[in-house]
Amino acid sequence: MERAHSLLLSEVACSQLAEHQRPQFIFEWLNHLKELLPATDRVDIKQNQRRLIEQLSGVLIGSPGPPTRWLLAHCVALLYRLGDPIAASLFVDRCHDIIRSKDDSPSGLPTRLAAMACLGALFEQLGRMLVGSFKDTLTNLLKAMKSAESQGRYEIMLSLEKILRGLGASAVPCHRDVYKAARACLTDRSMAVRCAAAKCLLELQREAVFLWTSELENVAMLCFRAFEGSNYSVRVSVAKLLGSLLAAAVEPRQPTAPRQAGRGRSSLEEVMDLLSVGFLRGGAGFLRASGDMLKGTTSVSKDIRIGVTQACVVFVSTLGSSWLEGNFPAFLSLLMELASHGRATQTPGDAAVTRRCVSFILRSTLGSLLGEKAQTNAAKQLCLAVAAQKPAIDAALTDGNVETRVSAADVAASQHMLVCCLQELGGLIQGLGTTAAPLLTDSSTALVDTVISVLLHPAASARLAAAWCLRCVATAMPSQCSPLLDRCAERLVALKSSPEAVAGYGAAVAALVAAVQHCPLGIPHTKGMVVLSLAEDLLRSASQNSRLSLQRTQAGWLLVSSLITLGPAVVEHHLFRLLLLWRCVFPASLREQEMELRRGDYFTWQVTLVGRAGALCAMKNLLLHCRELVTDDIISRLLTPLACAVALLTKLPALLRSYSSSVRSSSVVYRLRVYELLALLPPHTYQESFGLMMNQLVSDLSGSDNLNQPCSELTLLPPLCHHDDLQLVGPALHHTDHRYIQEQLHGSSVGGGSLDNDAFSLCEKSDEAPAPLPPPVALTAAAVRLFGALHPHVISAQRVKILEQFVETVNQLKGQRQQTVQTHVCAALCSLLKHQAGIRGSLGPEEVRSPALSLLSGALESACPLLRCLAAEGLARLVQAVRDPGFTVSVSLLCFDRLKTARDAASRSGYALALGALHRYTGGISSPQHLSTCLGVLFTLSQDSTSPEVQAWSLHSLSLVVDLSGGLYRAHAEPSFTLVLRLLLAAPPTHPEVHQSLGRCLHALITCLGPDLQGEGAAVSSLRSSCLVGCGVMQDSPDALVQARAVSCLQQLHMFSPPHVNLAKLVPALCAHLCSSYLCLRRALVACLRQLVQREALEVSQHAVTLVKELPRRDNTQLDVTIKEVGLEGALFTLLDRESDPGLRRDIQETLVHMMASSATSGKLGHWLKLCKDVLSATTDCLAPVEARQDDEEADGARDDDSSAFKARSEAGGPFTALRWATRRFAVQCVCRIIAQCESADPAHFDMALAQERRLHESTDFLVLHLGDLVRMAFMAATDHSDQLRLAGLQTLLDIIRRFSAIPEPEFPGHVILEQYQANVGAALRPAFTADAPPDVTAKACQVCSAWIASGVVSDLRDLRRVHQLLASSLAKVQAGRDTCSQLYNEATATMETLAVLKAWAEVYIVAVQRSSQKESPNRMADLSVSSSLANRGSGSESEGAGLLKLVQSDLLTLSRLWLAALQDYAMLTLPQENASQLPATGGSFYTAETLNQARAHYSSSWAPMLHATSLWLHSTGFLMSDDTPVNLSRPATPTSMGRTGGGAKSPEDINTDRLHLILGISVEFLCSPHSDDQMENITSCLRALQALLDVPWPRAKIGSDQALSVELLSVLHRLMVTRESVSVQLAVLDLLRQIVTATQEHVREKRHSAEVDDGAAEKETLPEFGEGRDTGGLIPGRSLVFGALELCLCVLVRKLPQLSPKLAGTSPTGPGGSVWSLTDSDCRLVASALCVLSELPSVCSPEGSVSILPTVLYLLLGVLRELTGAPAAGPVGGAGLGAVVQASLQALKSVLASPMSRQEKSCGAWRLLLRSALNTLLGLWDAGDGVVDQVSLLTALTVFLLSAGPDVCTVEPLHALCLQRFTAGMDAKDPLVVSRCYQLLTSVFQAQPSVAVPYIQALGPPLVRFLQTAERSRPQSAEELLGVLEGVRAMEALVQAADESQRAPLVAILFPVLVSFLLDENALGSAPAASRSLHQAALKDLMRLGPQHSAVFRSLIASSPALKSRLEAAVKGNQESLSAKASSANPTAKSSPSITLKTNFL
Repeated sequence: MERAHSLLLSEVACSQLAEHQRPQFIFEWLNHLKELLPATDRVDIKQNQRRLIEQLSGVLIGSPGPPTRWLLAHCVALLYRLGDPIAASLFVDRCHDIIRSKDDSPSGLPTRLAAMACLGALFEQLGRMLVGSFKDTLTNLLKAMKSAESQGRYEIMLSLEKILRGLGASAVPCHRDVYKAARACLTDRSMAVRCAAAKCLLELQREAVFLWTSELENVAMLCFRAFEGSNYSVRVSVAKLLGSLLAAAVEPRQPTAPRQAGRGRSSLEEVMDLLSVGFLRGGAGFLRASGDMLKGTTSVSKDIRIGVTQACVVFVSTLGSSWLEGNFPAFLSLLMELASHGRATQTPGDAAVTRRCVSFILRSTLGSLLGEKAQTNAAKQLCLAVAAQKPAIDAALTDGNVETRVSAADVAASQHMLVCCLQELGGLIQGLGTTAAPLLTDSSTALVDTVISVLLHPAASARLAAAWCLRCVATAMPSQCSPLLDRCAERLVALKSSPEAVAGYGAAVAALVAAVQHCPLGIPHTKGMVVLSLAEDLLRSASQNSRLSLQRTQAGWLLVSSLITLGPAVVEHHLFRLLLLWRCVFPASLREQEMELRRGDYFTWQVTLVGRAGALCAMKNLLLHCRELVTDDIISRLLTPLACAVALLTKLPALLRSYSSSVRSSSVVYRLRVYELLALLPPHTYQESFGLMMNQLVSDLSGSDNLNQPCSELTLLPPLCHHDDLQLVGPALHHTDHRYIQEQLHGSSVGGGSLDNDAFSLCEKSDEAPAPLPPPVALTAAAVRLFGALHPHVISAQRVKILEQFVETVNQLKGQRQQTVQTHVCAALCSLLKHQAGIRGSLGPEEVRSPALSLLSGALESACPLLRCLAAEGLARLVQAVRDPGFTVSVSLLCFDRLKTARDAASRSGYALALGALHRYTGGISSPQHLSTCLGVLFTLSQDSTSPEVQAWSLHSLSLVVDLSGGLYRAHAEPSFTLVLRLLLAAPPTHPEVHQSLGRCLHALITCLGPDLQGEGAAVSSLRSSCLVGCGVMQDSPDALVQARAVSCLQQLHMFSPPHVNLAKLVPALCAHLCSSYLCLRRALVACLRQLVQREALEVSQHAVTLVKELPRRDNTQLDVTIKEVGLEGALFTLLDRESDPGLRRDIQETLVHMMASSATSGKLGHWLKLCKDVLSATTDCLAPVEARQDDEEADGARDDDSSAFKARSEAGGPFTALRWATRRFAVQCVCRIIAQCESADPAHFDMALAQERRLHESTDFLVLHLGDLVRMAFMAATDHSDQLRLAGLQTLLDIIRRFSAIPEPEFPGHVILEQYQANVGAALRPAFTADAPPDVTAKACQVCSAWIASGVVSDLRDLRRVHQLLASSLAKVQAGRDTCSQLYNEATATMETLAVLKAWAEVYIVAVQRSSQKESPNRMADLSVSSSLANRGSGSESEGAGLLKLVQSDLLTLSRLWLAALQDYAMLTLPQENASQLPATGGSFYTAETLNQARAHYSSSWAPMLHATSLWLHSTGFLMSDDTPVNLSRPATPTSMGRTGGGAKSPEDINTDRLHLILGISVEFLCSPHSDDQMENITSCLRALQALLDVPWPRAKIGSDQALSVELLSVLHRLMVTRESVSVQLAVLDLLRQIVTATQEHVREKRHSAEVDDGAAEKETLPEFGEGRDTGGLIPGRSLVFGALELCLCVLVRKLPQLSPKLAGTSPTGPGGSVWSLTDSDCRLVASALCVLSELPSVCSPEGSVSILPTVLYLLLGVLRELTGAPAAGPVGGAGLGAVVQASLQALKSVLASPMSRQEKSCGAWRLLLRSALNTLLGLWDAGDGVVDQVSLLTALTVFLLSAGPDVCTVEPLHALCLQRFTAGMDAKDPLVVSRCYQLLTSVFQAQPSVAVPYIQALGPPLVRFLQTAERSRPQSAEELLGVLEGVRAMEALVQAADESQRAPLVAILFPVLVSFLLDENALGSAPAASRSLHQAALKDLMRLGPQHSAVFRSLIASSPALKSRLEAAVKGNQESLSAKASSANPTAKSSPSITLKTNFL
């Protein structure tokens, strides 16, 4: 299109193009013009109008193709409308001339058709401006009609439709003429013409009132005739016409003038009568019908019946839902008359079709038009209709006098009615789910009673329909399943002498048991026993009464079959009884079977066959539902019955000869069951019966007996064809909305499926009513399946022989019989080939190929399109199975040859398809040569316009070749595009199948080019524009399937080349068809939208809204209104509510989720929340919330919160009306998704203050501002009638509490924003705790309760009590135990509910304990606190933690017992499989033995909080038994009943030990097992539980004394440390390690102490050798606690400080924690904890043991010290965390050095040596660092050594000299901080024991004095230097103290002058720097303190030195004055301080 930018066509460019490119160029120009004209200025248009008209006329006479002519017509009309319209009449005349011309050349026809199209478009656009030429135009067109062929008639009809649309009421004078013309076309032989005529009449009826008044009957008859022989699209169009006319007749759109005939509006009865006539008599008039009646042929074709059905649906849909609600009773009774009319139900086949049609009408109207409330009312009406039949049933059952007896005809009539009503009733209830509960309680309808009464109906189909309806009730409301089952079982026993009752109630029980597959909550386990006993009873008593034998036998096996659907958990308990039943029903051996045949009459054989068929069906169910139970052993037990079953097959013909037809139907069912069962079993199990079975199958498939059976291709072939090829057969096989009835069309005269064909189908797992096929049809299908499975296992020779026999049989027969056998045999062959591909075996000898090929090639030439599809697939499979390239080539050559010679369309289309299919399984036939030949043939065939069928099939085949050839095809892409486009532009619209195949080709070509379409080259862009042109042509096609294909092509193009798809055009086009009546189109649209919104969600929504703004004049559909109000998202919600197709619903949901993901957190948060709220509020009832609120109001009347807003359920008239619960549940799930999305987005979403602040400055929206709406939505959902919605609502509430509980309320400090919604939370939770609430809802509500209480939102106990009360009530229910529990659901649900309650209480208790402990010590357990919010708000209200604890305290004793019982159950259930025998036979405290497997899941989700809570409780009681009276638990006492000392057998010590081991066992088992990350909270719970236990002395002593246990704990902790990265877990592990080491320490200490006391040893030094290492000092890895602890500590230290390990020392720090400086605070805490544990280890060892671990401990401690002190920065260690580590390492060092082991005689020598080495290492650290070392820490460590290790370690040379050197270096350091710390440390050294202190005093005293004396000269300038001087003074003091009394005086004499020298006189004091002043004051204080202590020395000093004296006096005086000045300014009357006077006195 780059060549055509202006309005005018570039003729130069056009002339340069090749002939085949021009149509495309012109089409692109017209498309361009169509878009450009509306945007161009009017003046420009008028200037160019003449030239444009000339160019357009040139196109007109250039014989344009169909798409071009429609586009041309549109452009011409647009040009006249936007330009100068006056000249339009000239153009009209020119068109007239063209139409009149007699040009019969091939180019003349397209021109004539184009002229007709132009006329239509001109009138449509210009309307009344052309009214003058209307008459001429009409005359011309109608005249042309007479001689026109089908394309002409089609085009004329379309034009007339447009003319009528344009002229409106002005065309009234000619309406009759148009009507006459359209009448003729409505029954045209061309289907496309019929469709066009229907559309024309549909337009006509807008203005022509006579169509739906006086002519209504004639038009209806006409429509019936149009349905005859019609295809799907005709039925849709004509049904739309007829339905709209009838709707107009019932509710006229305009007031009609009273006709002379007096006809006004018709009544519903008249309209339905018309439809009935069509349904019962077809399109025949009265006379013909009467003639037929005389001849006795009165069947109406199915097309008419199905057409009438569709018309009826259109009729109701047009009138709308409110009309249907109002008129449903009348409508239903008329429908029921139709269903029960004798003419409609003459044969079983007819009856099945009629029932299907009526059901379809009910499903399509009630199911999709009505909201939930209206559906409930409709269900009541259906119920009443069923009840109305009760008298007929009762009368039929009572054999009273002849008058009251009901005729068989009445019974038959009532049966069909009942089936339709009950099926629809079941469907409605199933759709309503638990919202249908009010229906059951409504006494006026008595739904259950009414349905159950039908179980006694004489007709089987009515009984089965009632059983199905009961199954629907049980599926919808699981709480009804058990009561209904009991009721039916009871009636079955009571009425077991009535055949109808046995059959009816038996079916009902079976259906109810089968319903359990759909109910996760299940039924009580005992019900299985009841059902089996019933079944056994029925089977035993069957032979007692011949009148009941058949019914009892069938009912018995039906019950067994349904029981098996309960699954392995139930069936394994009954398996042996079942095996016994199977053994009894078959003879014990084959000999007995032979004897059987000699006796019995036809009735016993009938009963026997029914019984055995039932038994086989039960076996089949066992294989389907309980595969894991069918072991080899079980199969071996079934082999004898199986052998007998197979052997009996051969005897059936003899039985049939003896007893004729009476046994025939039973024998067919019996054979069917055998085949079905064998197909499921592995073939080797019945090897010896192969030959017998094969003969039987061959005779079934090709034997003469079965030839007269009509063949049902539609049931047999589609499963075997390839689904892609089925599209060729027609839309009936596609998924259309009408598929339910379409299938009936192709079904043979056997009639469609119906429940009474096979009662056993009640047990199937399906949501829709099963419709099993008639047994003969099902038998053929089963034979085909079994043949496929069996044939590969037969010997080779036999295989060849069988296939040759098939070929022979087919060749011998003729006509219909030949086609039947051919169908059967080909189906069997394809089944075999498909199976062969699955098992990858060989097909057999080469001889197999020839018969197989001959069968398939014969089928390829068949007239039946389905058979041709099957044969093509079979051929492809054959080539795959043979796996021989030569054979592949020969097959393709065969196809080429046949295509050359064949002339008939069927063979050519068959072989053409085969060519494409051959590529399917051979990985693309890889030779390019072959591909070219193949394409040559297909290209030629696809251009054969004489046969559209051949065109369609060959194009389809071409699309397969393109798809399957892969990269090889690239070379042929361009010619293929050219071909496809040429055909698209030229193929007539009357053959949509060609267009559909072209669409598939285009799709395949786009996929083939793939991402290359993004390229920029000329070739690529021309291919791309071809794609777009092709898609454009298909989008404008009138056929919906072609439009759908266009959409998927554009979707594919968008995937590969997004920039080139114009969303502004595409999205509106998609939205415009969202309400299409074609399912395939809706699917394609939504799939495309789903892909678009993944990338450009915002653009898509904007484009969708623009569509609605620019809507052309057309009927606004509901959807457009919705888009206008709530955007595309809202429209999708509406669509979701309407659709029932699961795939389409899934796509809609995904589309919404993607749209939400891209815009919910950005700008449209408010929009999405409002949308979800509107969807949620769109319900028609507002009962639930009001009820939920009432008691709340009474409880607290004066409360004022915003819950009043909750009273009104829905704001008046939101954008949605009455949405179903599934849609509303999806909206609630969307809310949860939005909350989750916001979490990963902006933090302001969860911060009220921040959100309010940002809201002022920017226009963004934040979730926290919508909290009220979120709570309201959760409330609405949680209080709904639908259980599913309640669960979703509670989940939302839980999310809200978890995410918003910690957000403070900015306006009220100390409060949180959720506080104001307490009442709403309480009201939302209350309904979940009522007696009738389902257990899953209660369990979820318990979770919400505990989250709410634990969140700490509510601090006031009065308010908390409301929610607490709910939990308390459920606890009472748990205590009451199983006996009171209502037996509605499976026992596992009671387990679930009980555990949910206990878990909730446990969580509350844990939080209560944590809060109260936080009050006591705010810092304890902070690292593992539940949530930071609790810690922050813990101190908010003093009483809260304690108060919460008080609330729980009252129930704590009960709870603790229950928790222990639950934990014991859990421990039992986690035992490995080999210990299963230890499990208690009766089950545990909270689970039963039968539901053990289901219970496991519930335990595993709730044990952890209970474990934590139990250990906290034990911690609080300190393991002292507080009360030994057992709590009243009505549970079976388990063998090791925990905590129940009722028997008095166990001492408290034993009970405590049991409890301790239980908790330890569960924790260790869990922490050892491999599990995923999502169990983090369980790990934390375990660790916390263990911590709490080890805090108590008793368990500590237990664990300390049991070394094996401690070691095991350590290994578990070590594993945790290695596998978990979570800091809190690692800290907890180290904390536990510390506790375990402490426990062992205490134990060792205790033992040593007791040993000392026993020995009476006075000497403490000779400690007995307790502790690890005994007297050898050896530690055994794996058994040694110390070794384990060392490993753990090493693990932590090396992970955080890899440099410690010699191996890693050279490596650069890789991960986090590589260098000291990258350690986080938490890492520092870990290292500190590890060091702390390390230092404790020597004390746990024996002396020898301590010697063996000491080197390691010292190495690690000094290593850490080395890492910490080799710091890159001078001075103290940076960061508080690292400071703590240094402290910890010094502390650890100190405790190691001070260990008693160092003084023990056995070990002291070794210790001394080791400690000296350590000291040596430490002294070496000064030189170790590359840069500066942290001297302070090292000196501190050195001091620790000096003080703790004793003189014999430190005073040895050369260590002593080195120590002195380090101190001297410290005293001379440059850094004043080091100096001050050095003196501080010296002080402590001087104060040590003399043996340590003296050498240091001697060595370091002189330098100290020198330092102090220099301070006088260079006074300290900074605070650091000052500190150094002051610490020096302290050291000097210590030195004085350390000296003997005799030596002190001279020392004091040195100190005093130094101190005096620091004093300043008054003058100097004022101007001195701060440091000097501080020094002055400190010195003065010291003098005044020390003076009195050494008064003699002091006096003599002062006396001898006047300078000192004067200086001191001046200082004292100055000091006194300053003090008195201060005192007088502060308090004038106060006296001077006595301390000063004292000191002055002292002078």
